[in-house]
Amino acid sequence: MTQKKSTQEKLWYSGNEALALGAHEASVRVASGYAGTPSTEILENVVNYKEIYTEWAPNEKVGLEVAIGASFAGVRALATMKHVGLNVAADPLFTASYTGVRGGLVIVVADDPSMYSSQNEQDSRNYAYAAKLPMLEPADPAEAKEFLKLGYQISEQFDTPVLLRSCTRVAHVKGVVSPGEIQTSSVTPGLVRNPAQMVMLPAHARGRRVAIAERQKKLAEFAETWAENRVEMDDRSMGIIAAGTSYLYAKEAFPKASFLKLGMVNPLPEKMIRDFAAQVDTLYIVEDLDPFIEMRVKAMGIACIGKEKIPAIGELSPSVVRRAITGDVGVATFAPVDLPPRPPNMCPGCPHRGLFYNLNRLKVFVSGDIGCYTLGALPPLSAMDACVCMGASIGMAHGMAKALGDEGLGKIVAVIGDSTFIHTGINSLINTVYNNSYSTVIILDNRITAMTGQQPNPASGTTIMGEPANSIDLPELCRAIGVKHVRTVDPHDIEGTYAVLKEEIERPEPSVVITRFPCVLTPEEKKRPKTPFTSSTENCTGCGMCLRIGCPSINWVPLSPEEAKAMGKKEKQKGYALINETTCIGCGQCLSLCKFDAISTGETK
Repeated sequence: MTQKKSTQEKLWYSGNEALALGAHEASVRVASGYAGTPSTEILENVVNYKEIYTEWAPNEKVGLEVAIGASFAGVRALATMKHVGLNVAADPLFTASYTGVRGGLVIVVADDPSMYSSQNEQDSRNYAYAAKLPMLEPADPAEAKEFLKLGYQISEQFDTPVLLRSCTRVAHVKGVVSPGEIQTSSVTPGLVRNPAQMVMLPAHARGRRVAIAERQKKLAEFAETWAENRVEMDDRSMGIIAAGTSYLYAKEAFPKASFLKLGMVNPLPEKMIRDFAAQVDTLYIVEDLDPFIEMRVKAMGIACIGKEKIPAIGELSPSVVRRAITGDVGVATFAPVDLPPRPPNMCPGCPHRGLFYNLNRLKVFVSGDIGCYTLGALPPLSAMDACVCMGASIGMAHGMAKALGDEGLGKIVAVIGDSTFIHTGINSLINTVYNNSYSTVIILDNRITAMTGQQPNPASGTTIMGEPANSIDLPELCRAIGVKHVRTVDPHDIEGTYAVLKEEIERPEPSVVITRFPCVLTPEEKKRPKTPFTSSTENCTGCGMCLRIGCPSINWVPLSPEEAKAMGKKEKQKGYALINETTCIGCGQCLSLCKFDAISTGETK
């Protein structure tokens, strides 16, 4: 059922804003997920629609399980995550394919070709195929909104969760979006007992496996006539099959070619593909990342050109597509403009900076994790030696300790953020304690999920909806797990933190050090009066000690021998440090490093 809206306004929305509007127009009632670029802003905009209960979950698995529960209760539910988050949610995802739904259930997963904000490239279409779930792939914000609404119709019609594949370009590009009709679900909210469908004992699951096979047949038939799978015939010498942003890239590169534009990438409309292929001279498959469509088209016995020409690594663009097929960029497209490099850096006053400076001093092997603190791997801090995925640092450190035995004592630490510890680190710490390891775990508690934009987490004290929430007591949690030695330090106190780290790292048993100081970008910290530091060019000897923390508020001013002499300095002095008082927040880390009284406290700002 739908309700017409009278407004004809046009909105200039990003894909993530459009998906949030789609959730509103689809009458979603529960939305849960975990922040991760490029998906983060979906829930940050969904929360503006007050009829939708919205939450940040501790991780993506929990977020999907919450959405499944809401679906079982007969309301429409949304789960959001980035591509690596789908790995975390894979366990409930595969079984939800068996249980099916009551209220519609859509899982939005945002891929990140070229890894702009991720540790790997991953093509989530493979999950749709493996889990036997339909997947929709919009090309722009307008389609993102409409495809989300269509996803709920498909979900309830075919008794299935639906995957919607977004990507960095769809999530963050702006486009014209028109508000539309409000849908209402035909499902009555409430609890319905149906163990044969909702309790996946082996005997029940075997029956549901047969139901999935029947569902796949019906979805394949549906894909043949679904309006969002469409043929655009023009010059028949070149035919292109594409979906999502790849369609837009190919359309811009070859505007006169014939196209089969797919809105549903699993299951594929095989008859439509065969008919289209028969009408064109040469068939190309243009798709980001894996040869997902290409392999299935070739398995149908249809000759086509795909990854032998189209790159399988990195994000596509019109120029990349045209160059791959013809060898030239062409007049219709333009190559990306080379920009000067802009290395990522921790913010001025970041509490993580002092910790990594100390870890570098201690010369320990640092098992790292995913967060702002991953930047500790870069010079000049250079204090992270391994990083795989969220929550892995503690388990890896434990594995190293068990592999090296006494030889590794005093040489291994794990670092993990407060949100990441809650995400998937707690179980690893339990394992460390249970199996009698000696590794030291450092929890970088800045009271927020900082990397993805200062979202609250279960230790922050508020929810995404701005409501007060219980705040996890991390020290007590660690003690409850069985850690006997738990210390809390101020990471801005470099020497005090160093002394605690040195003591705990030498312990022949598990220990936890919590570095606690709020992220400088939280609203509370932004309001706090700050006392910036000033630098004395007269006293600075150019020793470079203050530069070792890599603070962007400390600039190096080079000097020629003549300039040094004119300033009354030794001719060998290569330069001096200059503090930018506009960006300095007065954390004091640099003050503890200077031995020549070249840094002092300024005035409160």
